[in-house]
Amino acid sequence: MIFEVICWATILQAPGSPLVLNLQRSKDMSMTARPDRYCPIARTLDIVGERWTFLILRDLVLDGPRKFQDLEKSLSGISPNTLSARLKTLEDNGIVERRFYSDHPPRAEYVITAKGMELRPVLRTLKAWGEKHIL
Repeated sequence: MIFEVICWATILQAPGSPLVLNLQRSKDMSMTARPDRYCPIARTLDIVGERWTFLILRDLVLDGPRKFQDLEKSLSGISPNTLSARLKTLEDNGIVERRFYSDHPPRAEYVITAKGMELRPVLRTLKAWGEKHIL
């Protein structure tokens, strides 16, 4: 059985040109090929799909710039190492920016970027789904 999956891959294809990948299932119906590196959903989840990430984004969208300690307090149960790792991933991918507001001692706050603000519809959709199905 062959499934066709269309992913928009700008790495191998010209922008706007679809890449068609064929996936075959073996007799036991397990997937024999996973084109995750070409799938925008999988690549996006590599950045924002870890636990706590959307809650960090939620706080930055709703509350504006936040200090590390403020995020740590509002995200009950997150370890400092996990928060640091999530913020670094978001910063490395241009979704969050670290802005210094004091030199001595160095003090920083985290601000959501324009690229990060484009995730607001996803946050709204998750909120609506949670209100409908979880609460």
